[in-house]
Amino acid sequence: MKVRKNYNLILGISLAGVMMVFMLAGLVYTPYDPEAMDQALKFAPASLAHPFGCDQFGRDVFSRVLQGSGTTFFVAAGTLILGGGLGALLGMFTGYFGGWPDELLMRFNDLVAAFPGILLALVFISILGPGKYNVILALGIVFIPSFARIVRSQVIVHKDMDYVKSARLMGCGRMRILFVHILPNIKGTLFSALAIGFNNAVLSEAGMSYLGIGVQPPDASMGRMLSEAQAYIFTAPGSVLFPGLVIILMVLGFGLLSDGCNI
Repeated sequence: MKVRKNYNLILGISLAGVMMVFMLAGLVYTPYDPEAMDQALKFAPASLAHPFGCDQFGRDVFSRVLQGSGTTFFVAAGTLILGGGLGALLGMFTGYFGGWPDELLMRFNDLVAAFPGILLALVFISILGPGKYNVILALGIVFIPSFARIVRSQVIVHKDMDYVKSARLMGCGRMRILFVHILPNIKGTLFSALAIGFNNAVLSEAGMSYLGIGVQPPDASMGRMLSEAQAYIFTAPGSVLFPGLVIILMVLGFGLLSDGCNI
């Protein structure tokens, strides 16, 4: 089992690394203007000039997928910084100190867990309005309880271990114990949770953009690309195939990475 997980980690790092390069490149470079239309290139097949072909408006699909992947990375990273960062801090403090803040967090977690995460995100988006920054805010808020619960459970397990008791006897302060002693020992679980969270953010953003309430033009989004191109799946299959393939590879890479972290 351990050998299998090592292979998953190697494959996950490789695939996730390639997709990260692809997504980061999409933030700064595209070979063509993703919004430039040319009716002469409408439904143009894949070629050296246009590796993924062109869509129903004559736009270069490769440029749009590249920009869309960059947008997806921006949304997913922002979601993890907000939801993962705040959730991890809440989980660390409530798990270590306990008391009424811990009880309040658990009751809030139970309340959030009673509703599907994507449904709560849609509620927030309906209030805040569409757009990538509002998507980050909505998903970040929804992700806070899950990260808090994961980190809290790990801190509760570790805070009574011998190495923490030794640190207390040596006079280490609570913050030092949390961030210098406990945090490094739960990093595997935390990295795994972050990888899963990244996948969930990618799928949630794609789903909301597919419904037209996520990332808005002129920003390209793979979810919106799938929605716009589904009527032309047989006329220009590349307009649907390549955005969907990028989403699949993203999720697969970070999923394998998450599994490999649980060694």
